[in-house]
Amino acid sequence: MNDVQFSPDELATLREHGVVLFADRVIFEAQPPMPAQRIAAIEALCAGPLPEALAALWRQTAGGRLDYDLSLPMGGNVESISWSELFWDGSDGYRDLQGWIEHERELAEEAAKEEGRAWSGKLTHLPFGGLEYCDRIYAVVEPGPEHGRIVAWKHGLPPAWTHALHEDSVSAIAPDLRGAFAALHLDEDPLAPTGDYFSGQDLLQYLDDRHQDHGLDLDLMDKLVAFYCRAVVDWRTPLADGTLRRLPAIAHAALHHAIGTDDAELVAELAAAGVSFDGPQQGSALATDVAIGQGAFAAAMALVRAGAPVARDALGNVDGQISPELTSALLANGAEPSVAAIVKCAACGAPASAHLIADACAEAGIDVPPAFVIERDATLAELEATLLEVREGTHGHYLGAEGLAERIEHLQAFRL
Repeated sequence: MNDVQFSPDELATLREHGVVLFADRVIFEAQPPMPAQRIAAIEALCAGPLPEALAALWRQTAGGRLDYDLSLPMGGNVESISWSELFWDGSDGYRDLQGWIEHERELAEEAAKEEGRAWSGKLTHLPFGGLEYCDRIYAVVEPGPEHGRIVAWKHGLPPAWTHALHEDSVSAIAPDLRGAFAALHLDEDPLAPTGDYFSGQDLLQYLDDRHQDHGLDLDLMDKLVAFYCRAVVDWRTPLADGTLRRLPAIAHAALHHAIGTDDAELVAELAAAGVSFDGPQQGSALATDVAIGQGAFAAAMALVRAGAPVARDALGNVDGQISPELTSALLANGAEPSVAAIVKCAACGAPASAHLIADACAEAGIDVPPAFVIERDATLAELEATLLEVREGTHGHYLGAEGLAERIEHLQAFRL
């Protein structure tokens, strides 16, 4: 698989099907090459020359789509960056390339006015990729030691989004575009996914459509998929040879797999290999938070047994039938009891855990019965309103109508 090579004829065929290879990564829905005069016009808007690699990319394709994983440290979190589009002129996205450039020029001019300085009219950071208004990728285009550096910007979300980034933040990806493409990876094998949603879905569907409707040769398609899958993070080899603990980014992918597959044995193996479970795993959420929120309760218990830190609000992440054994372990290792957690466990059909949390609340001096009634009634009202919207077809919900009705029934039947 590591030696996948394409002949000029194969590359030309892929180009006909909207696929371009650049810096060992796959671009699909690839646009025609950007005309030289358009590249020059964009460069004229910049404070310095276009980075060589960006110009080289545009000479191959004016834009397209990517389907990889990318995580960066931001604001103390580990943030997933959505770099799913290479902006192009005339796209039907939130903004096209020209739209993002104009947006950035407006922001730069406004910032100059607010700071009381004259604006040169030239961009220092050129937006060329990302996802709608949430995430953007920039090339540094001002002269100096940072020229050519690729950075990511992420939009902060409201405080109600637990464990999310709450302020706009910037993080460097790589010193140049080819390095940034190298940072794009696949946490999971898209041919053997661990969940319903995974990186690779869009590309595989695109290729299948090209095969079914436009005659893309099946052998060439399979060869391209094999090339694409070279980006899957190999954590098994360093785990086997004892070097994984020295490779935090790869260890992060291994733990991602352990949680995604609810694999307690793998968690124990990672712990024995010296992998650290400290620090955030997803956003600001610790590994135990992520496991609890995903219903990976076996992995969560293994993490607690291995000494992984437990957040004070860990029980607030419960979204399934958590066992009383895991609930007790979380409470014993730093999780704080709350009336909201009682209601969550009751609604999820985990009455034994709800009672354990209620006992812990009482020990902490909380007058549980009246507080529970208030929290329960508010939650029931919210669930019933959501169920009505789902049944009317005005909104969707990950639980569906049946799941929402089940939670209402559980909560109505629960008694302290």
